[in-house]
Amino acid sequence: MMKILTVVSTVILFWVLALFSIAQAQNLAVCQGEYALCAASPATPTGNSIVVGNKVFKEGMAVCPVLEGSSIANLDLMGGSCTAAKNKVWSLFGFPPLSSFPQAPTWEVQPAVARTFVTTATSGMSNMWSFECVKTKKVNGVQLADCFGPLNESPFDGGHVKVGSTVITQAPVGATFPVGGNLP
Repeated sequence: MMKILTVVSTVILFWVLALFSIAQAQNLAVCQGEYALCAASPATPTGNSIVVGNKVFKEGMAVCPVLEGSSIANLDLMGGSCTAAKNKVWSLFGFPPLSSFPQAPTWEVQPAVARTFVTTATSGMSNMWSFECVKTKKVNGVQLADCFGPLNESPFDGGHVKVGSTVITQAPVGATFPVGGNLP
């Protein structure tokens, strides 16, 4: 139990420092209401491209649970508003960070367990933070959404994440293109 608390505390500290460091460069806000939490989700390449800040990335899709409450957003990527279109939500992070939430494959509530990994030429990461999601179906009472965002794009500076970068995620080992953030 102590190890999980230490990991969760480390994740919270990481996100607070990361958000603090980018707060001046991005238009951050706390939103209220529904949002998709992709922190423990893998992503699958769609075969499409996505443009973020005039940079082109490969696009990925992650299935994420839809939650309700306070969340942190980058309004620069969301058209300046927390409000999503009908049957859509934004992929955001709970604020304060959640210690447990529904996770695949059963979508039962499980503890958030952070881990790090190093990107390779064949396995990278995905960034779904502040990107649009489409609500789909409910599984075990949990509303799910398909979220679309860039593969190997840094949520902190918008640049390409290089091979050999260390990434923090809550997705399980073996997840493809886990949603996460590269460590500076």
